[in-house]
Amino acid sequence: MPDRPRDPLRNSPPILARPDERLVRELPLTVLRSLAAPLRDLELRNAGRTLLLSLAVGTAVGLVACGFVTGLHLVERVFLHEIAGYVPLQAQGEVNMFGAGSPRLLVPWLVVLVPALGGLVTGLLGHFLAPEILGGGGNAYVSAFHQGRNLRRRVMGLKVAATVSTIGTGGSGGREGPTMLIGAAVGNLIGRALRLSDRERRVLLVAGTAGGLAAVFGTPLGAGLLAADVLYRDDFEAESLVPAILSSVTAFSVFRLVFPSGAHVFGVAAAYPFEPRALWLYVPLALVIAVGGHLFLAQLHLVRGLIETMRLPRWTRPAVGGLGLGVVALCWIAFVNPSLGRIDQGIGILGSGYGAAQAAIRSPAWMPPGWRAVLLLGGLAVVKMLATALTLESGGSAGDFAPSIAIGGLLGGAFGHAVGLVLPGAPEPGAFALVGMGAFYGGLAHTPISAVVMVCEMAGSYDLLVPLMLSVGLTYLALRGVWLYPAQRVSRAAAAGESSLLDTLAARDIVVEDRPAVVISANARPTEIRAALGRSMVDAVVVVDASGRVRGVIERRDLDEGMLDPTLEFVVVAADLANPVGAVREADPLSFVLASMMEARSNALPVLDARGQARWLVTEHEVTAAYYEIVAGRRQTIPSAGGATD
Repeated sequence: MPDRPRDPLRNSPPILARPDERLVRELPLTVLRSLAAPLRDLELRNAGRTLLLSLAVGTAVGLVACGFVTGLHLVERVFLHEIAGYVPLQAQGEVNMFGAGSPRLLVPWLVVLVPALGGLVTGLLGHFLAPEILGGGGNAYVSAFHQGRNLRRRVMGLKVAATVSTIGTGGSGGREGPTMLIGAAVGNLIGRALRLSDRERRVLLVAGTAGGLAAVFGTPLGAGLLAADVLYRDDFEAESLVPAILSSVTAFSVFRLVFPSGAHVFGVAAAYPFEPRALWLYVPLALVIAVGGHLFLAQLHLVRGLIETMRLPRWTRPAVGGLGLGVVALCWIAFVNPSLGRIDQGIGILGSGYGAAQAAIRSPAWMPPGWRAVLLLGGLAVVKMLATALTLESGGSAGDFAPSIAIGGLLGGAFGHAVGLVLPGAPEPGAFALVGMGAFYGGLAHTPISAVVMVCEMAGSYDLLVPLMLSVGLTYLALRGVWLYPAQRVSRAAAAGESSLLDTLAARDIVVEDRPAVVISANARPTEIRAALGRSMVDAVVVVDASGRVRGVIERRDLDEGMLDPTLEFVVVAADLANPVGAVREADPLSFVLASMMEARSNALPVLDARGQARWLVTEHEVTAAYYEIVAGRRQTIPSAGGATD
């Protein structure tokens, strides 16, 4: 039988006209597998677990907040109302659950002694049991999130005790900063108890913070946004937003279930109708608020430097701050209050200051008319800055959100009264006061979105949403070079790209002590700049203004004689040539220092000492060298606090 002709396609791969039956049978399975891959990437099981844990965290934080607020009101009633005879001026939505008691005569020496006593208790708790409870708590929360530190179990209870001791005895601060750390400690405690991953613990850290804020402020949406917003200067922790909001809503509901109340913190006018022709007035308001923000930070730095100069034992510093606070409050009561008809009564210097902000909104009967109102509100804002600095920078356990809201409201109210005198028919002063609240904190904390929402929720009105967006945005831009929370990262991308090794060292670890920065005036001429550069060992000098605030850095490359027109020699000054970089603090991690250098495109950054003065210059080469030494094992790093459990 003759051989059949060989089929050239017999051993070739199947073609479309003749599909392989096995491939046809497996095609549905292949499609399902391809669709399942994205579902696996979503980690639906883990996401669902995280959301359920967020509800649990919110419940726990809500209950802790109930105990915290109860203790705070009780201590305030006993020590301020009953013993010292001082009744703080309160906002419309603020009510002490134990009542104000019968009117009592003010005891001047106790107004000074009671805040000092509260500060002493706080200092002893922090010194002997947990140093991390001292201070506001907001920056500690941001630092714990970025550095992945575990908060010790004792932090929650001790932070509650320290805050009750500080604010309950008149400390000029709010409940939000401590509440942020308390909520974070609750979330961290649950995460560690369940042996969750680092990522899940960080999410619960944010959720706990949001729950604590929502419970004590009654702002469920704003609290969820703030907890995720405050972590970065130019970014948002989007991954934690949904858990934060769930925890926020849960904690808010638990708190309101125990303490039913439908009142908002601030009482406002019936309505603030939007007036497009008056919108431009909120632009100069933003400038006033930005100037106030710089003044507030300057006072914080000044008080910190004075306390450091005293070289007191750390456990006594909160008491010294409380003593100074009592003196400031007593001086105002003795010399200013009589002209207002408020003899022996508080006006917002002690405590949160919400009552003073309420006065800026509603203009009570004791508010003087005309320019006297402008002077009163403006002067009270400056004194409130000093009172807050004495509390926070001495180590008192109180937050900066409430004082910032109060200061912004006072500055906005003063601006509103002034505008009303110059431009009849302008919006009510209360509108400017409310916008000033959001602009002041939103600009300083770099939280523009959450600040807008929180102020609207605290006022119970969104009428001023557009002016708030405008002023907060402008103030945020004007205050980009300063930090209320030094632990903030620039963005998520920058934080993700930073090496964890650089977080083990701070700026103080690489500065050269015997090589101080060469500092020149902002008005220095090119010849003076060249002479200063000749004295500098890093080819860079720091430019400061008359108050000592850093204006920027001039490097030798910026003053190349070939680039500077000789005709400008007698016109140009140092401020014109300085690169407006942001200074860093001694405690800032090297990862933050490097990120700041990259953002400013500078080879050198000034490092501030405890008094807020530019003392050293750290260069990019020194940061890089420190990183190399860590990798090579030549430099000892700071032990991580992650293993602390007690």
